[in-house]
Amino acid sequence: MEFAELIKTTKVNNVVLSCPGLQPIRGTLAVTSHHLLFSSQTKGSGEQRMTELWLLIRNVDATEKSIQNLSWYQSSRTNGSPPENRLANTSGTITLKCKDLKILQLEIPGMEECLNVASSIEALSSVELVMKMYPFFYRPQNTKLGTGWLTHITEQYYKQIASETGAWRLSSVNADFGVCPSYPPVVIVPARVDDGALQKSARFRQGRRFPVLSYYHKKNGTVMLRSSQPLVGPNRRRCPEDELLLSAVLEGGEPGFILDTRSLQAAKQARVMGGGLEHRSCYRGWKRLHRALESTETFQSQPLGEDGSCSPTHLEGIRGRPLQESFIKLVEACNDSSPHMDRWLSRLEASKWLSHVKEALNAACLAAQCLEREEACVLVHGGEGKDTTLLVTALAQVILDPDCRTLTGFQGLLEREWIQAGHPFHLRCAHSAYSHTRLKQEAPTFVLFLDCVWQLGRQFPLSLAFNEHLLLALFEHCYASPYGTFLCNNEKERKFCELREKTHSLWPWINRVEKYLNPLYTYNPLVIWPSVEPQSVVLWQGLFLRWVHSSHYLDEAWAEIQQIARNSQTYPPQLHGAT
Repeated sequence: MEFAELIKTTKVNNVVLSCPGLQPIRGTLAVTSHHLLFSSQTKGSGEQRMTELWLLIRNVDATEKSIQNLSWYQSSRTNGSPPENRLANTSGTITLKCKDLKILQLEIPGMEECLNVASSIEALSSVELVMKMYPFFYRPQNTKLGTGWLTHITEQYYKQIASETGAWRLSSVNADFGVCPSYPPVVIVPARVDDGALQKSARFRQGRRFPVLSYYHKKNGTVMLRSSQPLVGPNRRRCPEDELLLSAVLEGGEPGFILDTRSLQAAKQARVMGGGLEHRSCYRGWKRLHRALESTETFQSQPLGEDGSCSPTHLEGIRGRPLQESFIKLVEACNDSSPHMDRWLSRLEASKWLSHVKEALNAACLAAQCLEREEACVLVHGGEGKDTTLLVTALAQVILDPDCRTLTGFQGLLEREWIQAGHPFHLRCAHSAYSHTRLKQEAPTFVLFLDCVWQLGRQFPLSLAFNEHLLLALFEHCYASPYGTFLCNNEKERKFCELREKTHSLWPWINRVEKYLNPLYTYNPLVIWPSVEPQSVVLWQGLFLRWVHSSHYLDEAWAEIQQIARNSQTYPPQLHGAT
């Protein structure tokens, strides 16, 4: 496939661009393989001012078009007017609804040009082949390919745990991705469990995601693990190797909790379809807890294969829709121009987004309490172990560990618990809130995580070394980015695409941007326990209303705070923890 084949019109003059917060601008629109380029040049005071817009076409979530003077065009066609006259007197409007929630309007003279531009944008924004996406073509200056990736950070983290405890070891059982296609090549497991037992445990877990260590709590030596659901099925299957693996975690005699992110009823229904939950009599020392996050993971609508995998058609049937629908309803409410407060509050409540935020924080707090206060080990899983499982384990670490609240530590957390842990970004972030094509595998789980972190930063404004701007940038880049950090669904796909050899990492660019740092940050070694009361969980206006209401006054205030902090020599903050 050649990009030139998808571009029907490359350049259009006298286009009018309109977007919230700006006056309409007239200029020239160009369509390239990966970008829409708009430039406007006006004269004033003897000088020329140039306004430019570079829009990554991958960022376009939906394209809507309308034709003006269509009735005139049809009547002139009946009267036998020349085609060039009929087309010249018509115009069209293209509305671009972007994945970062921005809405742009392009008024294009000429019906043919309008339809051609719209068709080109629709085709280019729908390219699904990963290696045809912009990160494989983006080459920033003074940056070498293959640098800035954080894959080694995870392995260093695991090696440190193994050396400090002696009870854990790094296993390369998945070096060729043959045991679990969505796990990284190296995982950390109990030292006394051999690779043969890991392979058998993998066959007993959905998608072969056997229990692996997620977090080691240095304060008391407890650990948090993650996995997928066991394939117990209606016949109550058992796997001695899986039971051995979890019993090895409790070898020191500490208690253990299995935190299931499904309701008890959903877990039992999953057993009928081949999944299920751990039997208490088989997993001695472990107690079950349920915190239903029905946002993304549900039980299977069809039985699993013998290896615990699902075909693509089966996968579409098992993805939950509530979180995606909640996201869509919230964005629709935020774009509602009605001035009535009652209507706005009603639509906000009906979206249930804040309820999802509260439930996620609540589940993460429960996991953190088990580790910190009960001094118990925790295994977190839902159905597949790729969505709500990672949401809970990552949030719990931000709550517990001050290192995860620094900029570099937070990047390492994202790399370890989301990217390398197999969250399918390519599937989940295929579309945002505006797309007319709503696939069942889409879910803004990562956006929910970012919202929860923002809630933590709001309640503890001094404890996070980064600020809202970083979270907004991560939101934008997980949906459409010139960098390859969030491409693909797992490490196996990234290796196949040679992602780290052929694209650039987002993290070096993040680390060069000062505005992502929190000038008020003070290293806090304590656990930060968020309030989940209704009055404490609020709408993230910086994300959901940023294209509706101008935030330049807030930006100016933050700039002033940064300047004050810089002048008092307390900025930038420590990125790696206490000195």
